[in-house]
Amino acid sequence: MKGRVHSIQSLGAVDGPGVRYVVFLQGCPLRCAYCHNPDTWDFAGGMEREAADLVQEICRFKPYFGKKGGVTVSGGEPLQQPAFVEELFSLLHKEGIHTALDTSGVGDLTAARRVLEHTDLVLGDLKFATAEEYRTYCRGDMEKILSFYRLVSEMKVPLWVRHVVVPGLNDSLEDMGKIKALAESFPNLEKMEWLPFHNLCLEKYQQLGIPFPLEGTDNMDDQKLEEMAQALTAEGA
Repeated sequence: MKGRVHSIQSLGAVDGPGVRYVVFLQGCPLRCAYCHNPDTWDFAGGMEREAADLVQEICRFKPYFGKKGGVTVSGGEPLQQPAFVEELFSLLHKEGIHTALDTSGVGDLTAARRVLEHTDLVLGDLKFATAEEYRTYCRGDMEKILSFYRLVSEMKVPLWVRHVVVPGLNDSLEDMGKIKALAESFPNLEKMEWLPFHNLCLEKYQQLGIPFPLEGTDNMDDQKLEEMAQALTAEGA
């Protein structure tokens, strides 16, 4: 089974537990205002790779994974190439390698179910708390995304929710509180990750000749975000 791969990070440390081999797939139907990787949007981009060949390559890094590490498939949106991810994860499980799916939840649910059967962890990018915000800032249908999260819960796949915090867009305690409440409504939630927005992606947009919706937006202050996350935790204590 062939898939279109945008890029690979052989020893990643921020996309799931432990040291991970991260495969970024090509193609995404969303157009999120703060997207850092517009070069992954085009479904015809990237390069074709065979799942079996990729697994052979990954196995060379297996000694680095230890007890917690493994492979994360990200994007783009990996659920747009579900058959490829299903085969890749199935082959990785035969090698005893932990699998994580980094996804926005956009894809066919029947195909997603088959992927989740071979998924050890979902890293769910929960972008906004209301359907209106999803339409405005992502051009996405929130109900379809929530249906995916319900499927993940039904299948009892462990879930980490990730959320990008952008100055002037969703950086109030109220905004973050709504996301936290929504994430905690999923019984399989294990962890909440708050990710600070950075505007380093502007150069990519300029090179591609694409307007960046958040041009002029400052980086999210890491310390401020940490303090807000702590305040939310204290409120829920």
